[in-house]
Amino acid sequence: MCADVPARTAGKPPSVKRFIGTNRGQLLLFAMLTLILTVATVWGGRIWLRNSETLTFAVGSANGPEARFAARLAAVLKNTSSRLRLRIVPEADAAKAIARFDRRQADLAVLRSDERIPPRARALALLEHDVVLLISPGSKKVKSLAELKKKKIAILADGEVNAVFVRKVLEIPEGTEGNARVEMAPPNSTLDKLFKSGGYGAVVAIAHASAIVKDKSFEQYAKKSQFTLNAIDEAKTLARRNPSISEETLAKGMLSSAPAMPDDDLDTIGLQWLLVAQSRMPATTAEELARAIYENKAELALDNGFASRIEPASVDKDAFIVAHPGAAEYINDDTKSFMDRYSDILYLGAGALSIIGSIFVGIYTKVSRIAPEKASELATAILNVGERIAHADSTDALDRLQDELEAILRGAVIGLRDGTISSDGLDTFRLGYEFVRDEIAMRRESLKRQAAQEDNVVIVKTAQSA
Repeated sequence: MCADVPARTAGKPPSVKRFIGTNRGQLLLFAMLTLILTVATVWGGRIWLRNSETLTFAVGSANGPEARFAARLAAVLKNTSSRLRLRIVPEADAAKAIARFDRRQADLAVLRSDERIPPRARALALLEHDVVLLISPGSKKVKSLAELKKKKIAILADGEVNAVFVRKVLEIPEGTEGNARVEMAPPNSTLDKLFKSGGYGAVVAIAHASAIVKDKSFEQYAKKSQFTLNAIDEAKTLARRNPSISEETLAKGMLSSAPAMPDDDLDTIGLQWLLVAQSRMPATTAEELARAIYENKAELALDNGFASRIEPASVDKDAFIVAHPGAAEYINDDTKSFMDRYSDILYLGAGALSIIGSIFVGIYTKVSRIAPEKASELATAILNVGERIAHADSTDALDRLQDELEAILRGAVIGLRDGTISSDGLDTFRLGYEFVRDEIAMRRESLKRQAAQEDNVVIVKTAQSA
């Protein structure tokens, strides 16, 4: 017996082998494999779904604010480990960038609300406001746009597009005398130079609200009282008439805090700078992009103030530029439920679990499952043991038969537990086991009596010979 011990300990424990070789062991093994493969499938699918997506961002001049904002956004996406990447395509000017966007050769663009809006443009975020400053020399006030329309006006802004905008606001037809009175200010012009040498009755300055706040020259002009900042009382009417125009308010002290300029809140008009995306952009992509923008505003603001106060795009259905559904979803409900956030993983996991589980069920039922043996069939082995009882002429032989019988019983119990043996014919098995067990007991008693008789005969013979 001792020689068998090393052989057993050298390999896998017999109990482990028996467990894996049983139906129950196979079921547990296949269940574990199903879970492992499902997790691997979901993980791999998640990686596949989150493969990087490159978006083309059309911008104007490579040194313009749109291009610099796009570069900031590209850096934010990279630093936040987003799956989104940007390919920035600069054009000669903003109009050509919008034209590229309109041809569907770009996914993103920045446009001002007075520009021609491509029909497929959907707003992601409001990046900046341009405000209109109506300035008149000295203490002379401009009481209305009708009065302004009669004056010679200098446009203090970048680009001829601003002069076109002012003419549209004043409703001055092209080719008329009034059209010539609205002209762009010469480069590097200042308010004092324009009013002294240009003969202008008013200056219309159009600039980013963030830049105006930082411009210290207005404070110097306010101290010298060289000009008057006028309200545009028709702001609400203009905004209602032209949706591209927004109502704006110049807060008290916005241009200069000491002395305060304006000295009270002042109504004016303005324009909006919007980041737009193609309407065909997937909602998940737009939502992820909107999340990156709204959650990283500080990193996106430029040094000159552009995009320093990013605001949500209007989600109203009657908005001038309708918000992208993905951005609207983020704006309307920043916090998603568990099911909304992980629905793709759950659906993928449920599908993978169903398919992989079905495959293993098929393998188990058709290939690897051990067909249960009827308990009645084990009666044959028991009867074989019973047939050898009569030939057992010693208690050692009976002990071996007893061990063999108990081994059959133990195997039957384990088989019933594991499902490798069915309960069919269990009564027959029990009767056979009890019969053979009793036979062994009777044979053991018989051998004991035989031995006792032989001992008595020996004692009698010994006594007679003595």
